[in-house]
Parts: sequence; C-alpha cells; structure tokens
Amino acid sequence: QVQLVESGGGLVQAGGSLRLSCAASGRTFSSYTMGWFRQAPGKERELVAVINWTGDKTYYADSVKGRFTISRDNAKNTVYLQMNSLKPEDTAVYYCAASPRTYSGSFYVNDYNSWGQGTQVTVSS
Repeated sequence: QVQLVESGGGLVQAGGSLRLSCAASGRTFSSYTMGWFRQAPGKERELVAVINWTGDKTYYADSVKGRFTISRDNAKNTVYLQMNSLKPEDTAVYYCAASPRTYSGSFYVNDYNSWGQGTQVTVSS
C-alpha cells in the first residue's frame, strides 16, 4: 500500500477552478492505477476520474467530463485533479485512492486499497 495526502481543496464560486494534489509515499507509486472519488453529504462515494500507470489512459464520470482533468507525475509521486467550470453540485469531500489493479479493473471503490484523508471542495452559487 501507499500513503496518500490530498491538498488543494477550498471554497470557490461557481464557474471557478481548483487544482487538487495527492502526494504518495513509497517507491512503487508508478505501479498503481490512481483514482479520484468524491462523497457529498448523504450520498455514496462516487468515482470521478481514473488514470493508468503511465498516464496515457484516463476515464471521467459523465458529470465532470470536459471540465475536470486527471494527471500524474510519477517522478514526484503525485496525482492531480484540475477542476474547471465548477458547479455547486461538485461540492463534496474529494479523495484520491490507489489501486494495485490494472486500469480496466479500477472503476469501483473496492478496487482501491489505499485512500487519502479527503479534502473538502465547496462551490457556492
């Protein structure tokens, strides 16, 4: 497993942008599929984006497609989530997570075995 620490959350007005970062410890970061999830109050944790080991395959939930971009820098052991054109419905705690499975096997919560503590994103209308 890897240890994950998110940063970059905060309060932003609708239409604004935020960039989340997730720093990972451990020398095997580049072997993990990485994902960003979010959980709003009273709702289940949902997948937002996934990126494969090398960064050349990505997946986005329909609700964020075209607005969010996931990327990773294996030299820095960091994964990012650039969030543009934010909407009030994007308000949630955002979690980064690491999956030891391949990209194609990393689309569900249970596929991930390492989680960060979460960072709050609040979008005001």
